[in-house]
Amino acid sequence: MAVFSLSSSFQPTGDQPQAIRQLVEGVEQGAPAQVLLGVTGSGKTFTMANVIAQIGRPTLILSHNKTLAAQLYREMKSFFPHNAVEYYVSYYDYYQPEAYIPSTDTYIEKDLAINDEIDKLRLAATSALLSGRRDVIVVCSVSCIYGMGNPAAFYESVITVRVGQELDRNVLLRKLMDSLYVRNDLSLNRGEVRVKGDTLDIALAYSDNLLRITYWGDEIESIEEIDPETMQRISQFDEYHIYPANLFMTTKETQERAVRQIEDDLAIEVNRFEEEGKTLEAKRLQERVTYDVEMIRELGHCSGIENYSRYFDGREAGTRPFCLLDFFPKDFLMFIDESHVSVPQISGMYGGDRARKINLVQYGFRLPAAMDNRPLKFDEFQQLTNQIIYVSATPADYELAEAEGVVVEQLIRPTGLLDPIVEVRPREHEADDLLEEIVKRVDVNERVLVTTLSKRQAEEFSAYLIRSGINACYIHHEVDTMERVQIMDSLRKGEYDVLVGVNLLREGLDLPEVSLVGILDADQEGFLRSKTSLTQTIGRAARHVHGKAIFYADKITKSMAACIEETNHRREVQLRYNEEHGITPQAVKKDSAPMPMGSAAAKPTAADNHKIVNYPSSIINSEMAADPIVENMTPQQLRKTIENTRRLMQEAAKRLDFLEAAQYRDELLRLMELDPSSRPPEGESPS
Repeated sequence: MAVFSLSSSFQPTGDQPQAIRQLVEGVEQGAPAQVLLGVTGSGKTFTMANVIAQIGRPTLILSHNKTLAAQLYREMKSFFPHNAVEYYVSYYDYYQPEAYIPSTDTYIEKDLAINDEIDKLRLAATSALLSGRRDVIVVCSVSCIYGMGNPAAFYESVITVRVGQELDRNVLLRKLMDSLYVRNDLSLNRGEVRVKGDTLDIALAYSDNLLRITYWGDEIESIEEIDPETMQRISQFDEYHIYPANLFMTTKETQERAVRQIEDDLAIEVNRFEEEGKTLEAKRLQERVTYDVEMIRELGHCSGIENYSRYFDGREAGTRPFCLLDFFPKDFLMFIDESHVSVPQISGMYGGDRARKINLVQYGFRLPAAMDNRPLKFDEFQQLTNQIIYVSATPADYELAEAEGVVVEQLIRPTGLLDPIVEVRPREHEADDLLEEIVKRVDVNERVLVTTLSKRQAEEFSAYLIRSGINACYIHHEVDTMERVQIMDSLRKGEYDVLVGVNLLREGLDLPEVSLVGILDADQEGFLRSKTSLTQTIGRAARHVHGKAIFYADKITKSMAACIEETNHRREVQLRYNEEHGITPQAVKKDSAPMPMGSAAAKPTAADNHKIVNYPSSIINSEMAADPIVENMTPQQLRKTIENTRRLMQEAAKRLDFLEAAQYRDELLRLMELDPSSRPPEGESPS
């Protein structure tokens, strides 16, 4: 019986079959790394799903941001509806890390909002991995390399119950409490237990359903899964494994040992500060750590307890923390999506975390052990991986070197669409020349993207287009996430004909209406004009039948030459395949879904001639927090608005629509500034 059951109405087409075959052969032959070089729109996700189905091993798919990870998760869920497809990303809707800025003597307290739904999904992922199932796919972000609890401690806290088992009800309750479940006989929320006579209802921390255990005396009579709304039985079990309610498990003995070690290290550090004449740092550290220790002894936790994780894990100073990779079996398979972005992100996490924590340790805010609560170093990440398939349209030198030349090309699109034609034109009069090309596209209801090298150039060129009668807008780093999404939506609808930006790659643009990409100053070598950036940029026109890219340059740089050569090679392969199979390229059909909520329109250009999007009256936008209507609300009205916004944020997050949730979160935080009493106590989440 197959481990994975792939469900799809489509069959691999184009060069997907040969890509799947080569990748599967590479994995079976033990290749440590391979590269899937798949062009935009070639169905790389479907290829990945077929490889997973044929290999039949637990698989981790890593993406460089949680929004793209959510998209992959939904797609994999649809491909494998009968298997364990899980989602593991950072569970913060909002996170302000603890920091200290010596130059201004500014201490920034940690502030966060935990997303309860994502916390549940993270627990479901670890529970599935520890269950011993082989049909597990975990789609994750770079969060997978951050510290978490010891998998051995988590596994030891799993409770197994069986029908007919002699197990005193109070003994089971104590075991559940040790696994961090909470008894609540009045209401039942995730991670809680309700007792009614001989029946225990357990709201599992990693599932939406209830587990009902019914007793006959001291014997377990039945184990059932119950729908929490209808209270109807969904399924019945002879045996069931109950996983802990939290990823960070510890025992009383471990806690006492950790506290003693914390106090020993505190004495050492305080003595060192005093010897160096740093009495302020010594006093600060003594007070902070002593308070934390008291909280741990009394409540079992404290704010910032993760900074003491090394003591609870029993690790030596300098050793790496446990992470999600430790939960996978040794033979797991890993895909790194958009590897040219994801790999540098993985390698950069450790340095950024360390730079922030050094000041906290040096100025007496934290013990040195805080440095060991960190993401993995890149070499530590490499040591934990088994076999990797790097997926990208433009793999970087690192991935190519790791794969030792094992590059599987997937250049054919199911639609028959070709990579865009590339032209090189002189920079002299580039603005006027590009305007002529834009007018041609506007006349046939097609869209255009233009990339510049600076924010000022983007603004000026956008203003020039507007003065020339073209509906244009610009986009850059000061335009927030929701504004970008609104601008993309407006472009697709035809409210804008041209989008001008500095670095349009990071937007993850999927715009089938775009038929032309203009790149100004293409011969200025650098990150924005590297082979990878140029190839990714012109790929935005690859979803249109009339796709074209124009490089404005006075010379052909190495990056331009490499990009043009690669694009021409792809076009030759695609044209040959279409001719051999009698395929006529078909335009991509994709509806432009309306924004789920009001979001800010593009910021006005120099010409101040943008179309403004009205906000629904049901919400208060972040820019409206200082509006007289809001300022004149009664305290009751303001609190009601805050609660409505919080509810909308949580609903969006539960749908995994993080862009919408982020917008509501920003509104919520600004509204809370007007009503300080609505802010949660320290250490609690606004969500």
